[in-house]
Amino acid sequence: MSLLDWQAFDHYAYAAVAMAGTLVAVVATYWFMARSRWSGWVRSLGGVAPPFINIVGVLFGLTLAFLANDTWTAHDRAIGAVLREADSIQTIAILSRSFESPAADRLRAALAIYADAVVSEWPLLARGETDPAVGAKGERLLSIVAARDFGDAAGQTLERAMLEQVIAARENRDLRIGLSQTHVNPLKWLGMAFLGFLTLLSIAAVHVDHPRPALVAIVLFALAAAPTSAIVLIHGNPFQPPSAVSPGPIAAALRPPERP
Repeated sequence: MSLLDWQAFDHYAYAAVAMAGTLVAVVATYWFMARSRWSGWVRSLGGVAPPFINIVGVLFGLTLAFLANDTWTAHDRAIGAVLREADSIQTIAILSRSFESPAADRLRAALAIYADAVVSEWPLLARGETDPAVGAKGERLLSIVAARDFGDAAGQTLERAMLEQVIAARENRDLRIGLSQTHVNPLKWLGMAFLGFLTLLSIAAVHVDHPRPALVAIVLFALAAAPTSAIVLIHGNPFQPPSAVSPGPIAAALRPPERP
């Protein structure tokens, strides 16, 4: 895997690290408690009150919740950007049909080319990349609407409304691109992993006198924490599977409305 691929799909790599690291932590903790030469000394540490788990556990849960909220918010923002971009394209198409002129014909043709280019660009978003040609086609739209002959044919009010929609479409595309290039923040997840490890140790400390119940408790915690963290991580890029945002609304924006 190249460096660019690693940077684009780092969410999956970190999810694998989270799963493997949790397994190693569980095995190492149980071995240290029950099988190592220091197991007798470990048992001498018994007496930690069970409510102590809540202190570290709450910190871990809050940290994971905040990271999950960032991920779901980015996904919702991506969906919103796609819907707004599709709405802008559809609005431009509708407004362009309210008058007839060569400028309006040029706009409709350029709008269709832009919409097709945006949909074709979609696979690149999963890799955090873009097609510069799409940006050029967006600039072409803006230049057509801002031209003097277009304003003379459409009128000042209609031209202003269409300019606003072209600009909105470009802004929402920029937002999509920014969200597609989001990478995992290692410091945030390192802090979360550290709190998770401390929570695991807290559970082990409470059950230090009984290694087998301690193993059951830390395994249950690991089964709850590791998959949850992995699920949040693999959803880090809203344009990657398993819940990639679809370009469907943009592809459908220029389709004629269905007749009842």
